[in-house]
Amino acid sequence: MSLLTTLGLGLVLGLKHAFDSDHLIAVSSIVARERSPWRSLWIGLSWGLGHTLTLLVIGLLVLKLEFRIPPFVESSFECAVGVVLIGLGLTTLYDCWRRRIHVHPHVHGSAAHVHFHAHAESEAHSHVHPFQLEAKPFLVGMVHGLAGSAALMLLVLTAIPSPTRGLLYLAIFGCGSIVGMGMVSLLMGFFFSLATNRLHEMSQVLRLTVGSLSAAFGAWIVIDIGFVRGLFLG
Repeated sequence: MSLLTTLGLGLVLGLKHAFDSDHLIAVSSIVARERSPWRSLWIGLSWGLGHTLTLLVIGLLVLKLEFRIPPFVESSFECAVGVVLIGLGLTTLYDCWRRRIHVHPHVHGSAAHVHFHAHAESEAHSHVHPFQLEAKPFLVGMVHGLAGSAALMLLVLTAIPSPTRGLLYLAIFGCGSIVGMGMVSLLMGFFFSLATNRLHEMSQVLRLTVGSLSAAFGAWIVIDIGFVRGLFLG
């Protein structure tokens, strides 16, 4: 496989990697709290930077020192992703509770309806720093990089004989994941911003949905890896 083909494959797979379900859920849980699409973009880029850093560090260990990731450690990393998703989901739900999101019933004439309402929505002290590295998505990206590193290392070792070319592949793969997650986060940011500015009730429902989905999906990962696959059972 030529160098150009290798790098092209890494870029395409990196872009695709950003659309994995656990990645999308994790980033959406963070982006759901933002009202600026540009901050959302930087959240996605920060996730990709953390993800790429982990891949490059482990890739260097694998390709230069012939380090191997034991199956137990690989499963532990994957389980850690589930724990992170649970934490993100519960944090989002707690934030909704802190803002006291609740249902208001109303009756207009003979028609009754309900809508979501939130307090503590003041942005008087809100400041946007669009180019400041976001610590939370950066760390979440690093955890996802650990969880997905074993399969990527296997691909690199079996298909790319040169360590230098292998590291180039991982770097391009990481760039693809950075660009892909940045695009996804930007689109999410526009969507949540639109919902917040024009359809406030929808934005509250979306945040509750995203938080619940993140916590549920994370719990499913932990149960599947920890008990179904036997990580916690020895």
